[in-house]
Amino acid sequence: MNHKLAVAALCILGAGFAGPARAEIDTVDQLVHNAMQLDRHPDRGGKLFARYCSSCHGTGGTGDAEKIIPSLAGQRQAYLIKQLADFSLRERDDEIMHAVLSRAPLRDPQTWADMAAYLNASAPVESPQTGDGKDLELGEAIYGEQCASCHEEDGRGDDDGFVPSLRNQHYSYIVQQVQNLAAWHRRDVDENLIRFLGSFDQRERMAVADWLARMRDEPHDRMRLNDDGTAGD
Repeated sequence: MNHKLAVAALCILGAGFAGPARAEIDTVDQLVHNAMQLDRHPDRGGKLFARYCSSCHGTGGTGDAEKIIPSLAGQRQAYLIKQLADFSLRERDDEIMHAVLSRAPLRDPQTWADMAAYLNASAPVESPQTGDGKDLELGEAIYGEQCASCHEEDGRGDDDGFVPSLRNQHYSYIVQQVQNLAAWHRRDVDENLIRFLGSFDQRERMAVADWLARMRDEPHDRMRLNDDGTAGD
């Protein structure tokens, strides 16, 4: 897997970029920056989530594995804000999310900050969907060698909060997103990550997804779960 390590190193170094026009990226980045500076009101975020999002993502944001809808509960605040901005400005493709975020109350960075705070503080799904368990040793080895340098050994994401937590996520959704990334169906990520994931075969993708979906141990440093320095529970 040395070729994968080489691609991963390029990804970490941020070599090269292909994607939306620079002005569009600056707009997203500025909106995310603005949202990150706001006071966060998780109670308000919870009410908005219940009204606009829970019909798909479930009460408390635990997702729907059968419909391949992700669990958002416990996810990093900065990452959630970034994804909401990307969907809102259509830098990430999903017609349903575009329709939802076109509603006036959800186009506001304050709403993104509030919903992200609510979801981050929500209890993660207790029993995410898992795979068949046949290649867990392979999945553990690949994750430790190829993925932990960015997502940390316990899958919590980076200390800044923009690299997502991969814990407490449904197997079907992880597999789908890895496939989408490898097929260049996500425009809001670095092209080197796309090439890196494209170097995995389907067995390897499924093995890593199954390993991640089965992470049940406590994160090594709960204080780093939130980008604002607060504990995750």
